[in-house]
Amino acid sequence: MGGVMGVNLRELVVVRQISIRELSGKVVAIDAMNSLYQFLATIRQPDGTSLMDRKGRVTSHLSGLFYRTVNFLEEGLKPVYVFDGKPPALKTRTVDERRRLREEAKEKWEEALARGEVEEAKKYAQAASFITDEMLNESKELLEALGVPYVQAPSEGEAQAAYMVKRGDAWCTASQDYDSLLFDSPRLVRNLTISGRRKIPGRKEYVKVEPELISLEEVLKSHGITREQLVAIGILLGTDYNEGIKGVGVKTALKLIKEHGTLKEIIKVKGYTFEVPVEEVERIFLEPEVNGNYTLNWHPPRKEKIFKILCDEHDFSQERVSKALDRLEAVRREAAQTSIERFF
Repeated sequence: MGGVMGVNLRELVVVRQISIRELSGKVVAIDAMNSLYQFLATIRQPDGTSLMDRKGRVTSHLSGLFYRTVNFLEEGLKPVYVFDGKPPALKTRTVDERRRLREEAKEKWEEALARGEVEEAKKYAQAASFITDEMLNESKELLEALGVPYVQAPSEGEAQAAYMVKRGDAWCTASQDYDSLLFDSPRLVRNLTISGRRKIPGRKEYVKVEPELISLEEVLKSHGITREQLVAIGILLGTDYNEGIKGVGVKTALKLIKEHGTLKEIIKVKGYTFEVPVEEVERIFLEPEVNGNYTLNWHPPRKEKIFKILCDEHDFSQERVSKALDRLEAVRREAAQTSIERFF
């Protein structure tokens, strides 16, 4: 799926299922690109076509961003979306590869549709999503109208989000990727921007998807490793910036780092070669480029502006948007009352 790559540390992490409710009152730094790709991949018409307005412009990302964010605010979360800046030079290969895969998927989707194979088409449609600058600008504009802050990262959004959590400005990062842990995020929540159920690939069945909380400290403690060693494991497995070592999986990588202590030592002993300088990959994770100059403010939504963007510009149902905003209004009234009562 577009945007969901990164290092697969599934076997290493300790996961605790949580409910969205448990994040009430907490600031959550959401990986914006990761979320937008999910909305594009999952919010679709039955044949896999994206939602579109009457001018044929894709609106799946706006639909996901609006209704999901309203849902978060309703549950008492304080979301802040973090947008990617310029990717590190080493990521070029990954970016090109993703583009190629998306173009391939788009062709297969169109061919399957032409053959009338809707289920088949849907499968490819999900992988064919890509985000344009226009989509990014619209998303930021919608967040502003919703009164929800966003932060523009100079480089990787996940590095920025991790930095915000470390600084205490956010409680956790939210992303599907485990890279947040390599960027030193103390807490990562996965499955937050996915709706409550996920389709099992190739079957017409759904599984319930619960948000899961991962603590970096627990991961490191449970394996007796440092974050530098976790980064080394990531590099051995392969990251967005380098290809991993063939035949080295999580268990082997963990064993190697426990035996040899550092990536440098492993490379020396094993004679592994990488197609890029690994020191540079380590630096991306250990000394990432971040923006320390941001402010986080949440405001009441500007309804006229929201209607203008969603209904006037993109043909959203006035009634549905109205209902969602009424729900927010109810939450705000309730919050105002309870805080007043507390003082009396």
